[in-house]
Amino acid sequence: MASTFGIEEEFLLLDPATLRPVERADEAVAALDGARLDGTVAREFLCSQVEYATPVCASLSEAREALLGFRRSLGAWAADAGVVAAGTGTPLAGSASAMISPGDRYSHISSEVTALADDHQISGLHVHVGVDRDAGVRASNTLRRWLPVLLALSGNSPFWNAQDTGYVSWRAIHSRRWTTFGIPPVFHDVDEYDQAVAALVGIGATSDVRALNWNVRLSTEFPTLEIRVCDAQLDAGSSVALAVVIRALVDAADAFRTPSSEDRAPWDAALWHAARHGLRGTLVHPGTGRLAPASDVLATLRERIAPHLNGSDEVRAVDDLFARPRTGADLQRDAQRSGLPALAELYRELLIR
Repeated sequence: MASTFGIEEEFLLLDPATLRPVERADEAVAALDGARLDGTVAREFLCSQVEYATPVCASLSEAREALLGFRRSLGAWAADAGVVAAGTGTPLAGSASAMISPGDRYSHISSEVTALADDHQISGLHVHVGVDRDAGVRASNTLRRWLPVLLALSGNSPFWNAQDTGYVSWRAIHSRRWTTFGIPPVFHDVDEYDQAVAALVGIGATSDVRALNWNVRLSTEFPTLEIRVCDAQLDAGSSVALAVVIRALVDAADAFRTPSSEDRAPWDAALWHAARHGLRGTLVHPGTGRLAPASDVLATLRERIAPHLNGSDEVRAVDDLFARPRTGADLQRDAQRSGLPALAELYRELLIR
């Protein structure tokens, strides 16, 4: 039986003329929180960000309905408010000085990271998979080698400071500067995981366990494993398909041997490689730790998750995701070549798909 799952999406609010972030999240949250939507709407680290979390979902159709319901409400609010709501990992051009959302926790983190706070204008897609803590640690161990592939599939942040960075996911590169980031260590059991987390609290910007920035971590609020490697997505269909892939990888985890704590494969370097190149050319193969054609790596991932896809809707969604000729980063680049209005229209159009 497939695990339950939930999806958290972060959105940037942008000025339609410049596509720079605008600090109107409080207005959006106030309007949308009373819209009788399933799930929850909340502020994020910056006053230009809105976060939506689905309810617990048992199927692709439930997740898609929840995401589309929120996105359509957000799009309608944005149109009335004269802003653009964008499912992108980074804005085309950031604000020189970002406004941090109110609250002691955000204030503390901001004071600790200083100049990094203004640069933290990034948005992600987080997927929660319902497993107990023991199974979550086992799944974390086996997912480590698949994280670069998931990043490549989800790459949707090519711009920064009004320039094309050359990266598929500039958000992933930004994130590397925080106290913790990326691929977690291998843990033998929950006790070892808890000891490692406890040792990190208080170091740098890891003010509490919620500030742990590994791409996979046990949730502190829910009985879930949280996978945080993906960029925010332009469209709901991509978000749901990625969530299905991730849930299937977690469900497949118990069928495979936990890697040794002496695993020397270059998974962190593989994550950088995926952020740079995406699906263009090569990825580090999860089975060998060596570079291989991206198409071969996707075929291996597809084979891995096949027994854990739940019905024809999931099979179709995953196959469509893998067969996409262009990632979100490619779509953004294509639109930006035609000017800012074309990029703004791409954000508006795909927000509600």
